[in-house]
Amino acid sequence: ESAIAFACLMSDMWLGEFDYVSPEAFHSVFGKQYPAFSRRTQHDAQEFLICVLDDLHEAFKEVRAQLCQERQSPVAGASTRSSSGTSIITHLFEGQLSYGIRCLTCKAFSDRPESFTVLSLPIPSTRVCSLQDCLECFFQPDTLTRNNQIHCYWCGSNQDATVTASITKAPQIIIFHLKRFAWQDEHRRKLSTTVCYPFSDLDLSPYISTSCCNNTEYSLCAVVNHAGDLDYGHYTAFCKHSVTKRWYSFDDAQVTKIPDSAVQADTAYLLFY
Repeated sequence: ESAIAFACLMSDMWLGEFDYVSPEAFHSVFGKQYPAFSRRTQHDAQEFLICVLDDLHEAFKEVRAQLCQERQSPVAGASTRSSSGTSIITHLFEGQLSYGIRCLTCKAFSDRPESFTVLSLPIPSTRVCSLQDCLECFFQPDTLTRNNQIHCYWCGSNQDATVTASITKAPQIIIFHLKRFAWQDEHRRKLSTTVCYPFSDLDLSPYISTSCCNNTEYSLCAVVNHAGDLDYGHYTAFCKHSVTKRWYSFDDAQVTKIPDSAVQADTAYLLFY
């Protein structure tokens, strides 16, 4: 049901018959599946995005599984790879990280793969930094000690270890979540740091595993902005038209064309490349 409502929303947007399109119907249907988002209170755009992607993945995955069964060859011995675990959502948005873990006692190495659709990046400054600074902070090696020790199979006990993350599968569309809401002295606050992000030629090769053969250069296609504080805020979006290559601002019922220079904003919260 939510997939159909989403398809109707996309159709209305691309038909171009209206100055703006309200997603009320999709929101209503989606709220049945996720009641928390049906209430008229402030929610986190990143959490909403993940739920939308998961919901659409489940819907499209079922359809693909049915089509796969219907198209299986009747020829004896023929086999068709099941695509029940994939969908257009995984094809576009899913990447894979590998966490390389090395025991500091016996030097044994292991790796732990993990799929992702959104990379949540720490913001290493309170005033100004770049997206590359955030990426460096995310991918820098970390040392696990004390309560964070790993259980080493070879040592047979908990040991200190180092862990290093790398991208083993780069998604076609990569989404960065800037962690603006942080804890400080037992209080949650919003970081208003200016994060400078490139519009094109974002090179992720320093963070890509040598086993990955995907293209590692990305261009910005959308930004979700959050203005306000923890208790009250307003979301807007900047989106690049895939045909005309022009940028548009989406602010409730106000959809306006904007210059490229306006896309760099201090309020950026989600970046789509």
